[in-house]
Amino acid sequence: MEKVRLGRTNLYITRLGWGGIPVQRVSQDEAVSVIRAVVDMGVKLLDTARGYTNSESRIGLALQTTDREVILSSKSQVKTDRIGDEVLTSLREMNVKKIHIYHLHNISRQEDYEKVMSRGGAYEGLLRMRDEGRIDFIGITSHNLDVLERAVEEGHFDVIMACYSFLEPDAERKLFPLTRAKDIGMISMKPFSGGVIEDPGPALRFVLTQPDIVPIPGSETLEKARANWEVFVQDHSLTRRDRETIDTLRKELDRQFCRRCDYCQPCPKTISIQHTMGLKYILKRFGPQAEELDWFHSLIEKARNCTECGDCAKRCPYQLPIPELIRKNLAWYDNLGRQG
Repeated sequence: MEKVRLGRTNLYITRLGWGGIPVQRVSQDEAVSVIRAVVDMGVKLLDTARGYTNSESRIGLALQTTDREVILSSKSQVKTDRIGDEVLTSLREMNVKKIHIYHLHNISRQEDYEKVMSRGGAYEGLLRMRDEGRIDFIGITSHNLDVLERAVEEGHFDVIMACYSFLEPDAERKLFPLTRAKDIGMISMKPFSGGVIEDPGPALRFVLTQPDIVPIPGSETLEKARANWEVFVQDHSLTRRDRETIDTLRKELDRQFCRRCDYCQPCPKTISIQHTMGLKYILKRFGPQAEELDWFHSLIEKARNCTECGDCAKRCPYQLPIPELIRKNLAWYDNLGRQG
């Protein structure tokens, strides 16, 4: 079974991990059975987050049913040293004594990076948790490659988590060479671009052509988990059909797909543009749980305040018609509610 060394952590893990977002949208029994199956297949790295509602607790329940050793990764968006409380909650939820990798979650603006790295910031909180033996290694996740490049160059983090897929390939140009030079572990989140890519074959083979990158596709059904594993254990070379699929989707989504870089921000109405642009995929990944989250309702309410001023579109490096796409996504969401 193919394994990889996760940079200077010296953790050796199966080169296919698993992401904990999708199990929020199925029953507890279904979630536990999928997680257990993934571990039994041989997946070593399980990733989750405080923001993924019941994901941590379901991982904890699944781990109680197996003696297999796994590497646990979790994260929190708290930006002060109060993140230590989040770590303790994660430990309780997963019913473990230690979490191997804990990340500063979604640090996608330079201002956020400076806040978490300042005195009393979240990085200090994670250092304390590491000193107390609650976590082993500190990571950072972001949708902004500039932030991640800065984090790598400054050398504070053991693991970096970035978006990487054939729709979002930019990390391979500069970020991956930097992480290799610094011996920092690299985890690829959103290998299916948040659910936009449906066929696991070309999506995973594309990511796995990078020899030291660990993708973490999520799965909420045994069928999806097995399909991902089947791709992993076979040849990772891109086929001619894969390349045709990749070319077709890139052309179809070129002016529709948000890469979540946040260069369009700040919005004068404080709209979270990347999340509003990905509204369909949030509901697809979180399922009915999304409707119970305060941040989701805030997201919708703020999006309705869009004045279509166009400032965001001017800043978008991909020239997306952002106001038009926000309007269409809200109309889709409202129509979904009427259908329900």
